Amino acid sequence: MAVHEHKEKAPNTLGLFVITISDSRTESTDHSGQLIKQHLMSLQRRFVDYRIVRDEPEEIESLIRGALVRRDLDVILLNGGTGISPRDGTYEVVNRILEKRLEGFGEIFRYLSFQEIGSAAIMSRAVAGVAQGKVIISLPGSPGAVDLAMRQLVLPELGHLVSQVKGQ
Repeated sequence: MAVHEHKEKAPNTLGLFVITISDSRTESTDHSGQLIKQHLMSLQRRFVDYRIVRDEPEEIESLIRGALVRRDLDVILLNGGTGISPRDGTYEVVNRILEKRLEGFGEIFRYLSFQEIGSAAIMSRAVAGVAQGKVIISLPGSPGAVDLAMRQLVLPELGHLVSQVKGQ
């Protein structure tokens, strides 16, 4: 079956959970989380939940693991904590949880990012994969990075990813 046929059979309704990792953002100052939600709503995707969690590995892991057992969710989209500063711990948590990694996601994201911001793209640890039948995508926290990833990678493949995970 060709890729376009797979995409045509992808589900239109998805349960989506947006998580922002930040020590300082609130719902009104979380521009990246709001941008993700706007992108998802523009495609009329079913938005289920949104949270902001501190950049504390135990809190991030607890929230993700709780989301993995929810039957109303298909996708967990995180933003923030993917850099290399001492407080950035999202990558380690997500990497530990993933059962299957989509190595190409991070590679292509850094390639696209390099075209926009140059060599600083090497500091991104964006990652995606699957755990417990759910797609997990972890993006940097900057609005520019979120917009790039959503437009170029996430939105074009989201339904296809979920259909593949569900074996459809």
